[in-house]
Amino acid sequence: MRRTDSDVDEAELDIEKPKTHAAGPVAVAVSMKRALGHMGPKRTAQTLLKLNQAEGFDCMSCAWPDPDPGHRHAAEFCENGAKAVAEEATTTRATPEFFAQHSIAELDSHTEHWLGQQGRITHPMIKLPGGSHYEPIEWDDAFRLIGDELKSLASPDEAIFYTSGRASNESAFTYQLFARAFGTNNMPDCSNMCHESTSIALQESIGIGKASVTLDDVHTAELIILAGQNPGTNHPRMLSALEMAKQNGAKILSINPLREAGLLNFKNPQTPRGMVGPGTDLSDLHLPIKLNGDLALFQAIGSLLVKWDALDHEFLDNYTVGFDAWKAHVAEVDWDLVTEVTGLSVAQITEAAEMLRDSKATVYCWAMGLTQHRNAVATIKEVTNLAFAQGNIGRAGAGLLPVRGHSNVQGDRTMGIWERPPVKFLDAMAAEFDFEPPREHGLDTVDSIRAMRDGKAHFFLGLGGNFVQATPDSDVTFEALRKMRMTVQISTKINRSHLVCGETSIILPTLGRTEKDVQASGEQWISVEDSTCSVHSSRGPLKPASEFLRSEVAIVSGIAEATLGDRYGLDWRGFRDDYRNIRKHISRVVAGCEGYEVNVRRPGGFVLPHPPRDSRTFETKSGLGEFAVSPIDVLQVPPGHLILQTLRSHDQFNTTIYGLSDRYRGIENGRRVVFVHREDISALGFRDGDIVDLVTKWDDDDVDRCAPSFRIVEYDTPRGSAAAYYPETNPLIPLDSTALHSNTPTSKSVIIAMVPAGTGVQGTANGHQDNEGSDEGHKSHPQPHHLS
Repeated sequence: MRRTDSDVDEAELDIEKPKTHAAGPVAVAVSMKRALGHMGPKRTAQTLLKLNQAEGFDCMSCAWPDPDPGHRHAAEFCENGAKAVAEEATTTRATPEFFAQHSIAELDSHTEHWLGQQGRITHPMIKLPGGSHYEPIEWDDAFRLIGDELKSLASPDEAIFYTSGRASNESAFTYQLFARAFGTNNMPDCSNMCHESTSIALQESIGIGKASVTLDDVHTAELIILAGQNPGTNHPRMLSALEMAKQNGAKILSINPLREAGLLNFKNPQTPRGMVGPGTDLSDLHLPIKLNGDLALFQAIGSLLVKWDALDHEFLDNYTVGFDAWKAHVAEVDWDLVTEVTGLSVAQITEAAEMLRDSKATVYCWAMGLTQHRNAVATIKEVTNLAFAQGNIGRAGAGLLPVRGHSNVQGDRTMGIWERPPVKFLDAMAAEFDFEPPREHGLDTVDSIRAMRDGKAHFFLGLGGNFVQATPDSDVTFEALRKMRMTVQISTKINRSHLVCGETSIILPTLGRTEKDVQASGEQWISVEDSTCSVHSSRGPLKPASEFLRSEVAIVSGIAEATLGDRYGLDWRGFRDDYRNIRKHISRVVAGCEGYEVNVRRPGGFVLPHPPRDSRTFETKSGLGEFAVSPIDVLQVPPGHLILQTLRSHDQFNTTIYGLSDRYRGIENGRRVVFVHREDISALGFRDGDIVDLVTKWDDDDVDRCAPSFRIVEYDTPRGSAAAYYPETNPLIPLDSTALHSNTPTSKSVIIAMVPAGTGVQGTANGHQDNEGSDEGHKSHPQPHHLS
């Protein structure tokens, strides 16, 4: 394992008791301190007062929907939204002089947190074959090199076009048009690693892979179920919506291995009561479920609803198919198996089922805790089964709400970023642009890594994101990227994907959401889509971080023009100069976007059509909502092993590390921790505070995977379940361990063993310890241990 000059020993980790409340004055103080430190007073005011406002810019972190324009607060943002803005609008700069001073090898020795603190990239940069440093390059020269490389490929399918969830609708539409005009559907995106299981399950069950609710439905629900989700960290503004629902009489059922602080004694920082009052306990019942137990739980609840006849027979008869088979299946549920798999008692499950029975309007919310298991698609179909059973589709205050974790990951899909594009979308493209787009499905994220590993792909372009830190099996992924002839990253700040790169590597610095975008026709604006199908505009207020930055649309158009020239008569220059030209095409190609230019400019934007929600119509094979029957499978865990879930700390967003604390879980000044039940710690022969290596082996290969040097933290989690932060734990997730049907990495069900530190087989990837300090050595301290 490599150690760096920013590493310190985890033996100094400061473990505290979890905080007793979420948000409130502490969140405000943290937000302001971070914002002022990165941006200063003027930029803080310029940005935060415009954040998530109707005439402002959309937050670049989560995709939680905004209230109607007339009901927004002056401070319509959360703690982590403020951190995201501060990271992007920082006044620190990574100039060509910075890259001249630091070799790629040196930069790669630093932690992800350190890299992110070096500021905004100001110039396009290139690493030439055999080079040790990045050097500045002119934009036109960069475009020409990229175009030449793409034109040299033996097949368009040797290119990979990756998209993060932050790209705007305009840049995403332009990007997918470029890739398909080039000749490939190889368009992996971050959704492949998060909500792909949702997309597949809902498409097959209700005919559309999106939420069937609006924000008003959340506010007026009688029951809200939060499954596999931690809104306090991952979607903090959701807590305000849950508080409003509680005030309107709703009950909240939370289902998660960890009892997260965000649902305990919530203090809303947008209200006077939240700043000085006692706070609100949001969750009425918490089920501390074992990892991978959700499918069994939902079937057990279904069996009780059937037994009690707590069903909406009119909805079942008129709008669904397959109910009888599902009813027979859940009636035979094995309760001994259910209690074994879930770790819950019959009484706990019954109490939860009674909450569903007594509710006339239920909203089902979920996130990665459901989507990143081998049986994830079946689990989400089981959620849909419960919604069907009680008619909670197309009803006010009810429905399905997969909560998206990145600001425009759903919008990117709407705009055509998908390796498996719908036939109707391709037909519309062919009619609009008068060329035949490729019809064969392309490569998703996992298959793209396989293609690069196996020498079947030679070019990688990333529109945002940090691909090598977001993906599984880090050693395999790192090796695969290093095999590329060329890697290109469209980025705002330095990240690991710039350092784990191809023979030729190019960084193209882009404008951020916070910045003004001025093109030949004048100032531009972009559009995005949130988790509830609402599409709205976004306009940054700040002067760009550098005069040499270009917008995502301008960069994609420049690459396309250098690669394709005037092929098919596509007007790349017109797209770059005036985004209205892009939106004209969107209005004719993307279903539901007719009149796009007018509708998206309205205050608050517009809501895309959703047939199940709007009219209880289902574009499925049967034309009805489709029940699914799935067997309860059991994850086999060998003796002496645990099931690990990877998760975020409260001080990060996806792969961006804002800081080294996790206030809600009581962690300060360190990230290499593993949360384990105290009885498991003892049974495995360890003590709270011991340093261990986490190791796992995938049955289908001979590779021993190891994430070294994690401190054991005693935590209230079910027996047999453990948790640790990613990307530090990504090396443990085998590339071939994916969800059935969706190919999503199984990041929430990784079978691990804990061994004494230094005895695990140590790989090379992700050995960067994200802890502050300089050259601290091992130190022994009485409990509690500190890392500072």
